[in-house]
Amino acid sequence: MANCKMSHPPLEILLDDGPCLVVNKPAGLLTQAPRGIDSLEIWVKEFYRQREGKPADAKIYLGLAHRIDRPVTGAIVFGRHVRATRKLCTQFANRTVSKIYWAFVEGQVAPDEGTWTDYLNKCTGMAQAEVVEADHPGAKQAILHYRVLWRGPEGTWLEIELETGRTHQIRIQAASRGHAVVGDSQYGSTTPFGEQHSELRDRTIALHARQLGFRHPMTDEPVDVTAPLSTAWDALDLPTELVS
Repeated sequence: MANCKMSHPPLEILLDDGPCLVVNKPAGLLTQAPRGIDSLEIWVKEFYRQREGKPADAKIYLGLAHRIDRPVTGAIVFGRHVRATRKLCTQFANRTVSKIYWAFVEGQVAPDEGTWTDYLNKCTGMAQAEVVEADHPGAKQAILHYRVLWRGPEGTWLEIELETGRTHQIRIQAASRGHAVVGDSQYGSTTPFGEQHSELRDRTIALHARQLGFRHPMTDEPVDVTAPLSTAWDALDLPTELVS
């Protein structure tokens, strides 16, 4: 793992292999944003610009195959050139990528493992989703598989494997069952998590893209990357043997 020194906090690099870069996204940062708004995309472009000795105004190609919500942390992959990005995007589109999340949610989830299937609609003009009926014009099927890792007095720690990748999928599917992700006030959580910034958009929630598995876009070799948890999770006092 390597860190690069920039004008912002260090970029935590989990994999740096040819045109393939995986980083551990911090909370409170958009994956991609309009001009003038800070984003992880800007940070990564700056990393490449500095490493390759390019001037500050040099254009840097960076491809995004997927995104992670602003308050969510964890593993996210970027492509350094068009060919690599296309191959990564194809894997995501074909659902051949393994995406494992860790979530700490309110309440006691039962049973110990299961599958949640819903139809979701992305609300027009809003960064929010809702559960709808299957015949809703904007309905898209959302499927995830979960298992309980641990139960504590504050809630339930889940390991979640996404079968689909819908807007705010884990957050709304959990909240609709009375198990909002801790810290996620947008979907009804009343439990604080992490540093309580005055700006809600800067806060984190207890949702982390723990593991990302895909085939390297150039070598076709399997890649499996695990992202360490942020320090915000320390307050949950999770069993050490399960975290490592």
